[in-house]
Amino acid sequence: MPNNFAELKQAGLVNTLRRCQLFTGLPLLDLEHIAAVTGLRSLAKGEYLFHEGGPAQGFYIVQRGAINVHRVSAVGKEQVIHVFRTGDSFAEAALATEKGYPADARALESTQVLLVQKAGFLSLLQRQPELALRMMGSMSSHLRVLVGQLEDLTLKDVETRLANWLVKRCPNPQSEHAVRIELTATKRVLAAELGTISETFSRTLAKFRAQELIAVKGKTITIFSPLRLSALLRRNLGG
Repeated sequence: MPNNFAELKQAGLVNTLRRCQLFTGLPLLDLEHIAAVTGLRSLAKGEYLFHEGGPAQGFYIVQRGAINVHRVSAVGKEQVIHVFRTGDSFAEAALATEKGYPADARALESTQVLLVQKAGFLSLLQRQPELALRMMGSMSSHLRVLVGQLEDLTLKDVETRLANWLVKRCPNPQSEHAVRIELTATKRVLAAELGTISETFSRTLAKFRAQELIAVKGKTITIFSPLRLSALLRRNLGG
């Protein structure tokens, strides 16, 4: 029985690693080597995975659930950096620094993550340098996300930022056909990603509803006409 349990655990780790973009296409043997230096951790909703400056034990992959990576300003305001979900990897930069984690990470719901341990993985990289190139690709992808968020936050007001966020999620922003967007995070988290608070976020949604740009039902936002919303965005940007 112990051997069967160990084998099932190993198979579960390998399957999660295989679904992670960072390791897509790796042969089974390589995945097994990574799984050998990987552990599991479960978190309850609201539980912290790590804090800014905390010792970097390695990087993580979300097996199920969601992790909110954020920083807290000197006045206590939380700014969401990104929400990572099933199959996403994060905190890879911990492999290249001794300064500890650069932000806080908290579970948004009941969550299970894989910890790819720093010492074991660095040893593996020495034997298989091609993995380092994959790590660089993953971190550059995260950097593109952060740059995009920074650009969004420089937009002049919450109305413009929300319109921009919605338009980006339309397959064709010039279409006049309705588009439905399923929210994958709470309004509080989305508000933080847009650099505002829940109340202001809700008021802006209500304003868009009053203008008959959108409808909101539960976690579904229906954009009646991406073209009209894009036109509003251009006006707000002075275009």
